[in-house]
Amino acid sequence: MIALTGGKILTMCGKNLDYGTILVRNNKIWAVGRNPDIPPGCRVIDVTGKIITPGLIDAHTHLGVESEGMGWAGTDVNERSEPITPGMHTLDAINPADLGLLEAYQGGVTTVMVAPGSANPIGGQCVILKTAPKPIVEQMLLQRYAGLKIAFGENPKRVYGADRQKMPVSRMATAALIREALWKARHHLAKQDDKDFNYDLGLEAIAKVLRKEMPLRAHAHRADDIVSAIRIAREFDVDLIIEHGTEAYLVADMLAAEKIPVVLGPTLSTRSKLELKDKTMETPALLYRHGVPFAMMSDHPVTPSCFLSVYAGLATRYGLPVHQALKMVTCDAARILGLDDRIGSLAPGMDADLVVWSEDPLMLSARPEIVMVDGRIDFLQEKALAE
Repeated sequence: MIALTGGKILTMCGKNLDYGTILVRNNKIWAVGRNPDIPPGCRVIDVTGKIITPGLIDAHTHLGVESEGMGWAGTDVNERSEPITPGMHTLDAINPADLGLLEAYQGGVTTVMVAPGSANPIGGQCVILKTAPKPIVEQMLLQRYAGLKIAFGENPKRVYGADRQKMPVSRMATAALIREALWKARHHLAKQDDKDFNYDLGLEAIAKVLRKEMPLRAHAHRADDIVSAIRIAREFDVDLIIEHGTEAYLVADMLAAEKIPVVLGPTLSTRSKLELKDKTMETPALLYRHGVPFAMMSDHPVTPSCFLSVYAGLATRYGLPVHQALKMVTCDAARILGLDDRIGSLAPGMDADLVVWSEDPLMLSARPEIVMVDGRIDFLQEKALAE
């Protein structure tokens, strides 16, 4: 058992403690309080003057499937041979030795959602990982079926229409291809009890969406693309999460009314294409004011995951309340990922994923001094603590 004592604890699920103790037993949080009983033989780490938060959650990345420093050899994020590839799964392409994963962990990001890219109208299945370094990706796995990636807007049009003169050339075609695949999967489900049923890997992936076993994760920047995603989700009665949501503030009332979450970002990027021309750093504050559930992404490697706390801090400069800035990379991100019963807050029974910061984590100068995942501290941190 480990006891972290003396730190300011930001629980993200109730009252914060200006001075408290967290007890960790095996891979779970055992107790959180001002003066919980510390069992004999417990390892005590004094973190007086530090701030303890849940491990940060990056709700949309391409970590491991677009490995840093490897060029084309490490790029496995898009299967560009066909526009509809629901049977693809990021789990089969993740390189657990990607330096980006290690840096995310060292930056206090303990959980990441890894998605395929947005070249295809339907690109494949997403996965959720813990970031603590492991040699085998299954040892990092938190959730295997985290969503089916679909994409609207410029990317599918450019990859297939502009580059190859292959469907989709237009936004109409992108929506039609997605809709057609959903209809095929619905028919596939209806035929599962037939004697001559033929299993189809891609259709079975979409069937998980129709059964509400995982959501659609819709890459959509422009407001009309966001509305197209909502329209299709309504038609098929499926769960939907908007990814990126650059113009989500323009349809915030609709998103709030439908209770559709947005994973927003990357905010610290340029207007690199036309559908980003109305990007604003005020979007987090605008979504908050309208009551839209939202989290923040890095979209790594577009912007580095390890600086997620910096992106959250910058949102406060443009009107987002400080408490909400931390929530969008902890408890609110966990809720959108469907894992708020395990991660995103500090309470008994939760996974022991936490960060000890040198100061307020939203400050540019804040430094993660201890990063714990599933109750474990890595070798280099252990060495520093011993010194």
